[in-house]
Amino acid sequence: MASFEVDVVIEAGAILGEGPVWTGDSLWWVDIEGQRIHHTDPATGRDGIIQLDAPIGAVIPRADGGWVAAMSDGVVIVDSDGATEQRIGIESDDAESRMNDAKCDPAGRLFTGTMTHGDRRSSLYSIDADWSVTTVFTGVGISNGLGWSPDATRMYYIDTPTMRVDVIDYDLATGTVEYRRPLMEIAKGAGFPDGMTIDVDGCLWVAFWDGWCVRRYDPEGRLMHTVELPVARITSCTFGGENFDQLFITSASSGLSKVELAAQPLAGAIFSADVGTKGSPANYFAG
Repeated sequence: MASFEVDVVIEAGAILGEGPVWTGDSLWWVDIEGQRIHHTDPATGRDGIIQLDAPIGAVIPRADGGWVAAMSDGVVIVDSDGATEQRIGIESDDAESRMNDAKCDPAGRLFTGTMTHGDRRSSLYSIDADWSVTTVFTGVGISNGLGWSPDATRMYYIDTPTMRVDVIDYDLATGTVEYRRPLMEIAKGAGFPDGMTIDVDGCLWVAFWDGWCVRRYDPEGRLMHTVELPVARITSCTFGGENFDQLFITSASSGLSKVELAAQPLAGAIFSADVGTKGSPANYFAG
């Protein structure tokens, strides 16, 4: 199995780095617990920060400019100077709930899910360009990684506590899903599946919390490669760079003990690796 050289993009010290997305010449990502949006230039290491006043699960570019953000009580619009405008509330009456990972399909629909602490159940939602909300799945533990096959006939989804990556038949014209089934089961001790991205060959790159790695699987769920990393809590990944041939990887320091932090000085950093394949440009929200 191939080994990959990993570079440090920025020693960000993020509490809970997540949701990387490449636009223009920058990597945008969030620190959920730090309540920040970051935009990092890998060429210079320059890191811009938009400080918010609540946890943020993900930030997605809008087709009309600016961003949408999955926040603690719903979806907001964020402009370039950090001003926010609440657009829709999702589980906003539940103080224990917050939005988590989010991503758009190729038609510009926004998919975003929730999570709560403990054993309470959450949901996955889709949001159309007219801001109408559809509940996709209920009974979710921690709504996490999302992705679509290159032809958009398959949707991939991670509900972390299930220790699975699921595949679902997808209708891009209508945004409807059917026949959800496990694509792969994750072995105990291998880490917890978190965020993911899809490459141009339709393979899945899955980040593993407490797994010290990102793993690549073929479209049938067979393990192909592993990108080993110097920190345990790997949270998500995306392709970027001028040719979309760099895999950018986020990580977290949240919950680590003093001893663990001393052994993992790069916890919360952003990493990159040349993994021999490419991804596609990010899908923008159509709303």
